[in-house]
Amino acid sequence: MRLLHTMIRVGDLDSSIAFYTGVLGMQLLRRNDYPEGRFTLAFVGYGDESDSAVIELTHNWDIDSYEIGNGFGHVAIGVENIYQVCDAIRVQGGAVTREPGPMKHGTTVIAFVKDPDGYAIELVESGRS
Repeated sequence: MRLLHTMIRVGDLDSSIAFYTGVLGMQLLRRNDYPEGRFTLAFVGYGDESDSAVIELTHNWDIDSYEIGNGFGHVAIGVENIYQVCDAIRVQGGAVTREPGPMKHGTTVIAFVKDPDGYAIELVESGRS
């Protein structure tokens, strides 16, 4: 397993991309629109996603701003076999809050678990992010 990304929700995607790339010196690694879900995902970071953790900027088209605290989304961890990992988490008493399967409006195979404080941890099957 390895840390893939941390997701935060942003109100103005272009301003956020400009900040992370222009001010903090990250690169825009990829940007995808999901018209059916009315959101855009942009990934920024200092290195390639294959070997570096990055930040996922999520822009929900119908929301202009978030309060600090409700903008945090999740931490993502890459896993080899998402079904086995979810089974092992359950055996150890962990809560799988979204069973493995394709993400809405996409094909990436994901699942979600909660940590003891209720924070969301996204599991992403290897080769996907």
